[in-house]
Amino acid sequence: MRLEPVVRPTSLRTLGLPALALAATVIFASGLAALAGAAPLSVLGLIVEGAVGSRFALLETLNRATPLIFTGLAVAVAFRAKLWNIGAEAQLYLGAVATVVLGTGYLGWPAALLLPTLALAAIACGAVALLVPTFLKTRFGVDEVVTTLLLNFVVLLFVSMLLEGPLKDPMGLGWPKSARLVEEARLPRIVEGLRLHWGFGLALICAGAVWVIQTRTIWGYEMRAVGMNAEAAHFAGVPVRATLIRTAILSGGLAALAGFSEVAGAKGSLTLDLSPGFGYTGIIVAMLALLNPLGVVVAALFVAGVFVGADSMSRAAGVPTYLADILLATALLSMVLAIMLTRFRVRRG
Repeated sequence: MRLEPVVRPTSLRTLGLPALALAATVIFASGLAALAGAAPLSVLGLIVEGAVGSRFALLETLNRATPLIFTGLAVAVAFRAKLWNIGAEAQLYLGAVATVVLGTGYLGWPAALLLPTLALAAIACGAVALLVPTFLKTRFGVDEVVTTLLLNFVVLLFVSMLLEGPLKDPMGLGWPKSARLVEEARLPRIVEGLRLHWGFGLALICAGAVWVIQTRTIWGYEMRAVGMNAEAAHFAGVPVRATLIRTAILSGGLAALAGFSEVAGAKGSLTLDLSPGFGYTGIIVAMLALLNPLGVVVAALFVAGVFVGADSMSRAAGVPTYLADILLATALLSMVLAIMLTRFRVRRG
C-alpha cells in the first residue's frame, strides 16, 4: 500500500469525502447512543431539537458559537501559513485580562470610545502572546507547538495569580473573580432579554474580513505561499519572516477577541473558568472548516450546536453529555482522514 498524490482533485472528491466523513460520524454516534441504552434516532433528534428547536435554543447556539468563531479563525489563519498556533487558549485569556483591567472603571469614557479601546487592547495582548513564539521560531528555530502549548499553562497560572491578587473583586465574598465591567464596557444584546450579544456580529465581520485578506490581497497570497512551501516562497521573493510575524499578529488578535467578547458580552467579569477550552476546540473548528474562514462560521455553529444540543439531550434522555465530546473527536478524525484522501490516492504495491 502506498499513497499517491492527487494533482487535481475533482469537485466530487473534494466535497464528497468530507460529507462522507460527517455521515460516518453520525452513524458512529448512533451506535454509541444505542450502547448507552437510548434510541439512536431519538438521541440525534433531541440533539437537533436542543440546538435549534426553539428560539431560545437557537440563540444559545449562536452565543456558544461566538468564541469558537474567533478561536477557529485564529487557528485557521495560523495553520494556513504553517504557523502551528496551539496557544489560542492563552491568547483568549490575555484578551480577557486586558478587557477587565481597562473596563472596570479605570477609564471613564463613553461606550462608543471605550469598547473599541478594549477590543484593541485585547488584540494587542493576544498578538504579543503569539509574537514571542513566532520570534523564537523564525530566529532560533524553536518549535512553536511546544512554546504555544506551554504558554497556555503559564498564562492560566498568571490569570489565577491575578484573580487571587490585584484583580480580585473585594465584593466577591472571597471568590477568585474580577470586579464587573462598567456598563459602558459591555457589548449590547442583539435580542433584549437573551444572552446573545453583538460579539456574534463582530465574529461574523472578522470571518468576512479574514476571507477577503486570504483571497483578495497580496498578504493572503504570501500566507498561502509560505504555508505551501516556505523555502520555495523565499526563493520567489516572498518575505517569509515578515509574513509569519504579520500572521501571528492577526491570529493572536483574533483569539484575544474571543476573550474580549466573552467578558464584555457574555460574562461581565473574569473568572478562571471563563473558557471551557474554547482555544483547543478552535483547532477542531478550523480543521472541520478545512481552514476556510467562511467555513469556520459553519463549523463553529455545528460544534456549538452539538454541545448545546447534547446538554439538552442529556437532561431529556439520561444519556451522558460526554457523547458530544466523542462525537466531535470522531468528526475531527474522520475529517482529517477525508482531507488526506482528497490529496492522496491509496495504491497497492
